[in-house]
Formats: sequence, C-alpha cells, structure tokens
Amino acid sequence: MATQKKAYLYACITVLFWSTSASAFKISLRYLDVLPLLFYASLVSTAALFLNLLFLKKLNLLKAFSKKDYLYSALLGLLNPFLYYAVLFKAYSMLLAQEAQPLNFIWPITLVLLSIPLLKQKIKPKDILATIISFIGVFIIATRGDILGFRFTSPTGVLLATGSSVIWALFWIYNVKDKRDEAVRLFLNFAFGSVFIFLSILLFARVEIPKLQGIFGAAYIGLFETGITFLLWLKALKLSKTTAHIANLIFLVPFLSLVVISFVVGEQILSSSIIGLIFIVGGIILQKL
Repeated sequence: MATQKKAYLYACITVLFWSTSASAFKISLRYLDVLPLLFYASLVSTAALFLNLLFLKKLNLLKAFSKKDYLYSALLGLLNPFLYYAVLFKAYSMLLAQEAQPLNFIWPITLVLLSIPLLKQKIKPKDILATIISFIGVFIIATRGDILGFRFTSPTGVLLATGSSVIWALFWIYNVKDKRDEAVRLFLNFAFGSVFIFLSILLFARVEIPKLQGIFGAAYIGLFETGITFLLWLKALKLSKTTAHIANLIFLVPFLSLVVISFVVGEQILSSSIIGLIFIVGGIILQKL
C-alpha cells in the first residue's frame, strides 16, 4: 500500500473513533462520576501507551531524561489528561452531548488567540473575523438559537466546555516546544496525569468500584479517545506528504459525532446545534486558509 494511502487509512480510523467519543463520554457518565471515570480511562491509556513503548523497544529512552524533563512531563500531564478531561467531562455531565462536543471544538481558535501573548504571534484581520464567526456559533449553541434572549441553557456547562479548549490549546503550545520522542512523551503525560487524578479523588471524591458498564465505558475512552488514537493520528501525520492532507479530515469529527449521538445516545439533534457547529467550523476553516 502506498505511503499516502496508509496515512489516510490511519487518519480515517482515528476520525471514526474520535467521532464516537462524545457519545462514549455521555453514556459512561451515567455509571461513573467525573473523576473516577477519568481515573480508570487514564489508567487504560497509560497501560496501552506503556505496551506501545515495550513493543517499539523505547523504554530505555526514559533513562536518558533529566529531572527537568520529568518535571516538564508532569506539567503537561497536569494539563492533559488531568485538567482538560476533568473540565470536559464535567461539561458533558451538564450539557447535551451535541452541545458540549462543538463548544469544545473551538480550541483551534483559542490556540490562535493564546499564541499572541505566548508565542508572540501577530493577529491578522482574518483571524479576528474567524474568531467572531466561531463565537457566534458558540452563542447559537449555548442559547439553543435564542441569541437575542441571551439565555444560556447551562451557563456553567457552557463555560466549562469552552474553557476546556483553553486548557487543550495551552497543552499543545507547550507540547510543541518539547522535542523528545512523541510516544514516550505521551506515556509520561498519562502516567503523571493518572497520579494527579488519583490524588484529586482522595481529596475531593471517593474511590468507587465501577459497574460493568462503567468499566467498559472507561476502557473504551482510554483506548479510543485518549490512548491508541493519539498514536494512530501521529502515525498518519508522519506518513502523509504534508500535514494539510490529513489535518483537514479532523473537520469531519463534529459532524459525524452528531450522527452517532443521535443514534447511540438518543438525543434529538437541534437545529441550533447544526447551525452553531457550521459557524464554529467555518470560522476555523477561514482562520486556516
């Protein structure tokens, strides 16, 4: 199989898995609270990433890292998976899946905005217009189309869903500066993140033995949202002739997610969710042109 075809294959598999994530989050939260769900999912991801290092014979790379490297990995693990998914899962517990998913998808715009102070990048008029268009989409979804009434269905849920995009953007800004092996970095992120999640459970929640449905949900999320799918996506980017060939496929995720949410979760898809999502994705595409 040609290299570019392999890249598309890996990318399409990843997109299909990510399209089921919103439904998996919503259903799993019926059986587990936010922190326990995140903890078990993170453990599964850590185990999968460890086995990947074992298979690739990269465990010896861990010995070459300095204390500073491990501290940096701890910082990234604090951002993702701990803070990012804790905030995102809480948002899903308060909103419809069809609302939380596109509101979180605003992160490419957030990334551009944060790049101004953190990476000293200049903002262009096109970026300002793209931001306005995307945030119009946010208001359409958050108010379920009643923009003039300015009544949010769940102000806290909307704040958490959009706020999670800030954490995700921060993670990728700091992650892009890290030149260590990607597979090793991911493993350390989730290993440290699992520790942070466990400590937060001891402080703010309680350790609970999950029901069978909760175990399956956490395992699915740990493998197909936060685990091997990251590796598949990285593999697709490496094999592709250019990043653009693959990166644009990510825009299929929120639309495919609505289809899965409708059939699996049973939510009736609102017109405001579709229109708002079109505005959000339209703004992101404009910013990328």
